[in-house]
Amino acid sequence: MSHSIHQRHVAPQTVQELAHALVQFQGSHHVYIVEGCGIFRVAYGEGEQGLVQVLHTDWADVDGSIQKVRLSPTESVLAAAVKNNHCEEARCVLVQLEQLTTPQKPLLILDKVFSFEWATDDVLFYTTQEGLQCRHVFRLHLTDAGAQSMLVYKEKDPEFFVEVSRSKDHRIVTVNCSSKSSSEVWMIDSRSPLSHPTLVQPRQPGLLYHVEHSDNQLYILANTGPGHEYQLLRTPFTSPAMQHWEPTFRPGPGAVIKDMEMLQDHCVFTVREPLGRLQLYTIPLEAPNHVTILELPSWACAIETQRFGMVNSDTFSFLLSSPVHPPVRYHFSPTRKQPLSEEDDPQHTLLPEYHTTHLQAPSQDGTMVPLTLFHMQPLTDLHEAPMLVHVYGAYGLDLNMGFCPEKRLLLDDNWVLAYCHVRGGGECGLTWHSAGRLQFKKKGVEDLSACIQTLFQSGVSRPTLTALTARSAGAVLAGALCNKHPQLLRTVLLQAPFLDVLNTMQDPSLPLTIEERGEWGDPLTDSQDKDNIASYCPCHNITTQLYPSMLITAYSGDSRVPLSGVKKYVERLSKAIQTHSSSLCTKGHIPTILLDLQPGGDHFGPEDFDQSLSESARQLAFLYTMLGLDYKGSRQKTTGRRKKKN
Repeated sequence: MSHSIHQRHVAPQTVQELAHALVQFQGSHHVYIVEGCGIFRVAYGEGEQGLVQVLHTDWADVDGSIQKVRLSPTESVLAAAVKNNHCEEARCVLVQLEQLTTPQKPLLILDKVFSFEWATDDVLFYTTQEGLQCRHVFRLHLTDAGAQSMLVYKEKDPEFFVEVSRSKDHRIVTVNCSSKSSSEVWMIDSRSPLSHPTLVQPRQPGLLYHVEHSDNQLYILANTGPGHEYQLLRTPFTSPAMQHWEPTFRPGPGAVIKDMEMLQDHCVFTVREPLGRLQLYTIPLEAPNHVTILELPSWACAIETQRFGMVNSDTFSFLLSSPVHPPVRYHFSPTRKQPLSEEDDPQHTLLPEYHTTHLQAPSQDGTMVPLTLFHMQPLTDLHEAPMLVHVYGAYGLDLNMGFCPEKRLLLDDNWVLAYCHVRGGGECGLTWHSAGRLQFKKKGVEDLSACIQTLFQSGVSRPTLTALTARSAGAVLAGALCNKHPQLLRTVLLQAPFLDVLNTMQDPSLPLTIEERGEWGDPLTDSQDKDNIASYCPCHNITTQLYPSMLITAYSGDSRVPLSGVKKYVERLSKAIQTHSSSLCTKGHIPTILLDLQPGGDHFGPEDFDQSLSESARQLAFLYTMLGLDYKGSRQKTTGRRKKKN
């Protein structure tokens, strides 16, 4: 995981230093900077002497770090979500900005809030979270007589999750209801925020869509394109239903839309090309057939939109990174041919040279599975290199390829980092996800096996130097691979792992069981789903054989993954290894199985910097020990500009 600096309580030095390292966003009159438990602002044109703190969690007597911030349209009120490491729910703190005092007393604190958006300066819409479910939308109306909260939407289907968002031009607030296979959107006109939400298009099986607004037109990203992939459609604001949707843009064959950003007169799409490269496609809203394609740097594997608070902006701001390249901020305007990097950090230009290689692996059924490799030495010189393989392959989500300092450390020590974009993930679009879920879940295991074997056949590393890492639902594929092909790996790192799929999906009292039937199936009512899950579930297919060594990190209060399933898996695996070892005539390698049980209820790992650092250190130490390696540090000179290769 990438380490944050949320828990650093340091006094700001300069506006430039804070803005360079921390989260920042723009209001109508100020630049705001978020640093862990505090929010600062400075007026446009002022230096650091004008820096003022507008919120600290201590002032609100709220424990945790700031996760999300929203400004009201005229910048009169600020709403911030604060969350600690021991629970899933956040608290939303409202602060008046017009007459600041230090410390600033909160205007209001809302409990168990998941998402929130301003419609006007005095109307805030928000969803509440109970356990891991969001089904209620409330409207908070700030009046002279006080704050009034009213329920405006209640979701009745337990498979749906509800959140609110706001269009880029601030004209509409949308209520987004989503399941694993369909969605439904209601919209609220910010010009009449007390009116009842308007339905855009009723939910129907297989239809996924998202709504934006510009100049009295709704722009809808829906999976109505060829192969049920996303395309852009538009319809008049007053005629939102599907029969009025007109196709406006879709990328070429094999390319898939990953994100969309509305600007004042243009729409910018993040598109992943067939070979895995990221590109930006820009279309003028008045002439959508005139598509401009912007090539991003070849090292870029992840893009994160920087959503500033400016209405009618014609600039798209974003961060580019890779697992081994720190984020670089860019600003892009459709009137320019190339994005302009805001950062000119010499540390980025002095990184040791490395290679980024894109490969494909033929899976068991002939499907070509994309692979991304990061390595220091040429591809032909990697036979003796240790390798860390990454996999996820669930929920249609891309494998996380944002910057991770530990991965850079491994790369500098001549490790190969392999990222397997298997079916079930989202790298190749919605059809790629469908091809690896429900009855096809085992395709992801076959893909993972094919990726590792293809690397070995290509002369990259070997089984005794290969480790596999996965977290959460990615552990399903990792665990299944260990049961089926344990000889491919020497060691495995699992974090907050989902390992007992069968029992979890048969317990509807658990918070995510019903909601996730669209991904795994329903073994309670469908015998075929039950048999299918039982055929690959890591916990139910352990056999007496030689397994890789494993470090399993779990969190005692994790409500997403039942701890009982993790403990059951460790117990069964340890017993199988012990039985296998005792049956051998001669003693050989005996795998080590460690359960690192940590306190806290955050499924995504500790937010505290020191705790996160310690967790990463334990994982790295386990890797080096189990593979019999000594850490040698960087073997490359750190001068000169890094090469960017495909």
